[in-house]
Amino acid sequence: MNVLGLIALITAALGFIFACMPGALIVGWILLPIAFVLALVSLFLKDKPKGMGIAALILSIVGTIVGVVVFFSVVGSAASNAFGSGDTKVVAPSGEAGATNGGAAAAPAAKTGTRETPYPVGSVIESKDWRVVVNSVTLAATDAVVAANQFNKPPAAGSEYILVNYSVTYIGDDANGQTPSFVSVEYVTADGRTVNSYDKSIVEPDPISSNALFKGGSATGNQAFEVPSATASQGVLAVRAGMFGDKVFVAAK
Repeated sequence: MNVLGLIALITAALGFIFACMPGALIVGWILLPIAFVLALVSLFLKDKPKGMGIAALILSIVGTIVGVVVFFSVVGSAASNAFGSGDTKVVAPSGEAGATNGGAAAAPAAKTGTRETPYPVGSVIESKDWRVVVNSVTLAATDAVVAANQFNKPPAAGSEYILVNYSVTYIGDDANGQTPSFVSVEYVTADGRTVNSYDKSIVEPDPISSNALFKGGSATGNQAFEVPSATASQGVLAVRAGMFGDKVFVAAK
């Protein structure tokens, strides 16, 4: 048995896991180079199996690539939090038009789209590249989420899963298309905490596709959030139509 190869594989696996977690990314970046070096050394040990060393080497390289992607996603998210595009337009289901951050809006609807006065479900949120519509918000969706995948764990005590169904349409001009992951949907609790879908590893029923869309292409699917049960209906959704789109708030009920 190649003990060093086993240690390298375990280290690479841990590094890969941490590299996928924005809050623990630095741990992954520490473990993955260590795993890479250990894997290389294990391959040069005489009369020892090479399988685990090769697996550790591959996993450490893939983990590093994933870590880089996550890092730039975090940086992009931070930048988008600081700088909105200023070109986001919103049309409520009633047909009343409004805009956020820098767009012109009719006086009666000037403050619509904030946490305090969110747009209703069904509003069309549009930026230069994306059109987003929150179709529905299903509260108390714990049974549906848990049943969607055998590895989905029940929510913590006092919490429940909700499902947000939304549609995205790419209306930009990128010849290579763009992935729906450029659009972000978050849940903001009644006490002001942001909940992301990736805070807990969940496989949603009918998740939204991550495949690239080209101009005119659309995708519809669900995103699950673990939220406090007592105030689930009092939270709001924070929607960005694109990485640098303005943040628009939509009611969760």
